[in-house]
Amino acid sequence: MGRFNKLQTLSTMQATSMVPVFYHADAVVAQNVLKACYAGGVRVFEFTNRGDFAQEVFAVLAKFAAKECPEMILGIGSIVDPATAALYLQSGANFVVGPCFNPEIAKVCNRRLIPYIPGCGSVSEIGNAQEAGCDVCKIFPAGNVGGPSFVKNVKAPMPWSMLMVTGGVEPAEANLSAWIKAGVTCVGMGSNLFPKEVIAAGEWDKISALCKEALAVIGKCR
Repeated sequence: MGRFNKLQTLSTMQATSMVPVFYHADAVVAQNVLKACYAGGVRVFEFTNRGDFAQEVFAVLAKFAAKECPEMILGIGSIVDPATAALYLQSGANFVVGPCFNPEIAKVCNRRLIPYIPGCGSVSEIGNAQEAGCDVCKIFPAGNVGGPSFVKNVKAPMPWSMLMVTGGVEPAEANLSAWIKAGVTCVGMGSNLFPKEVIAAGEWDKISALCKEALAVIGKCR
């Protein structure tokens, strides 16, 4: 089970407003990236279930986080079925994210009071997910379903909505400020925080710097 309760996870997401999204098949690389993000001020991190044996990498990462990054709230992404969600909950996931909404995953997570953040691309999907107990909904792919204006227009009739956006989010000030001003709870950022050449060269300080810059821009925009 995760080391953080639901309230801690949700409040930290709101407080920092950024969730790096990352996958790598090499556990050592994942550990270095996690620590670099932690040094950059990140406190919520999503590892994605993208490759074979990803659960083994995650299990190593969760133990590493508990020891080396004690305030880091580690979750799992790209989850589409309840069995996989249960597997990661056993490995210490503090939250579960998916590209789509599956009510059966909500049941697994709700039973253990773990946040389930499903991907939603319409107002009806957001409403159905909220009805199933999802506090935060992931607008995905955010850049394709309408961008910041979609978030703003959803929050007008449903102001209680807590929305995380992933896809089409960049660390540039113009992009981040548009999302923050639209009313997102947090942004999920992947490849823009983790340039391939930086990962390949093991330049972990550059990742810390990118995280610091993005968090500073978010702080300025809020």
